[in-house]
Amino acid sequence: MTTIRRFCCDDLLRLSSVNLDHLTETFNMSFYMTYMARWPDYFHAAVSPGDRVMGYIMGKVEGQGESWHGHVTAVSVATEFRRQKLAKKLMNLLEEISDKMDKAYFVDLFVRASNMPAIRMYEKLGYVVYRRVLRYYSGEEDGLDMRKALSQDVEKKSIIPLKRPITPDELEYD
Repeated sequence: MTTIRRFCCDDLLRLSSVNLDHLTETFNMSFYMTYMARWPDYFHAAVSPGDRVMGYIMGKVEGQGESWHGHVTAVSVATEFRRQKLAKKLMNLLEEISDKMDKAYFVDLFVRASNMPAIRMYEKLGYVVYRRVLRYYSGEEDGLDMRKALSQDVEKKSIIPLKRPITPDELEYD
């Protein structure tokens, strides 16, 4: 039986099988540690009965006013544990925390424009392409900024797509 729990420091030493996928972004230890310290409610691991990390999600809450939102920084499931709806469960958890605890207006994430399996999964979860970010990944591949409105955004204004692509320097960061 899979357990979903808060990510802990020991999990950092067991991520290699999860991060082997060429589409998964791998970060340095201090990056992961910063997320654990600043946004612990947004960092969870799916763990097997033998305490093996099967997948994880890390995110944060940021923005101001109607731009206050949950952000999925990374969600990844080890290849051998895919097709078990682990990513969906992890995404639902982050959305619930963003909606109920932090009263965010939406959740967003970035995905490679070429990663069709992930895009289809996010669309099934209710995400829409809000905008294209030109050369977002390593200055080469475009990224898609996908969003899902939460209960605070009654009029669903946060998911009205932009009509033109943007460049990374046009992104607003907190």
